[in-house]
Amino acid sequence: MLLTFAPVLDRIAEEIAGLTERGRPADYIPALASADPNSFGMAVAELDGTVYGVGDWQRPFSTQSVTKVFTLALTLARKGDPLWDHVGREPSGNPFNSLVQLEYENGIPRNPFINAGALVVTDQLHRMTGDASGVLLDFLRAESGNPDLDFDRDVAASENANGDRNAALAHFMASYDNIANPVPTLLREYFRQCSIEASCADLALATGFLARHGIRADGTRLLTRSQAKHVNAIMLTCGTYDAAGDFAYRVGLPGKSGVGGAIVAVVPGRCTLCVWSPGLDARGNSVAGVAALDRFTTITGLSVF
Repeated sequence: MLLTFAPVLDRIAEEIAGLTERGRPADYIPALASADPNSFGMAVAELDGTVYGVGDWQRPFSTQSVTKVFTLALTLARKGDPLWDHVGREPSGNPFNSLVQLEYENGIPRNPFINAGALVVTDQLHRMTGDASGVLLDFLRAESGNPDLDFDRDVAASENANGDRNAALAHFMASYDNIANPVPTLLREYFRQCSIEASCADLALATGFLARHGIRADGTRLLTRSQAKHVNAIMLTCGTYDAAGDFAYRVGLPGKSGVGGAIVAVVPGRCTLCVWSPGLDARGNSVAGVAALDRFTTITGLSVF
């Protein structure tokens, strides 16, 4: 059956407009604190690059932790399975910036999507390339087809000025020899990575390689089919911080959220999605974004289950 996404998105937008509770922006990052929680955009990208959107789907925003998906893929493509000597693949069950588990587990973060794990992955990519954030930006520009994607230097500076917890995570892991670069260098690359601005359309397109089982937009292979499966699996179990179980229950798709209010999601073999609304719940996930993806899988029946 041919499924047209445009009316589905219109229906979702109408339903989301009626939400009375939208959450709060990430006010612990001053550059994000003024975002309007009533903003909403959603895009669906098919495997051939056709994109459908609704609301603020072409409006750039701060991608934040959504970029961790792409950094993981780029690092895994270069390093392969030895990456897992440095970072685990299990849900954390703790907040994304927690220090607690690192001491119990000898400086090895639980997964690549909590902050400690993402710092390790960025560290590995920078060790191999010498320009982790630049490699990431080039990849996003190529996959989205948008050469104007760039870092938001104000956001990067704001995160750097308020990044004591991330610095503590990095120094702690360095004490266990799980960080290769100087910590200030790593933090610069990490904050630049999180500061990239992109739209729902950009991110839905850029995530397409995971729906195509590792194949990039130009037809070349970034990941093996197994590696793409592994990234999708970690997104499903770890991609929405310590709310991953509830997200899997409600949405039923691999997804990765960011405190800028975006969530990307993958329907393997079919399409990719990005939804954005900057009001967050207590666990750091977009309230309207989760609700919209819940409605999408309910209406269309597209799910991994």
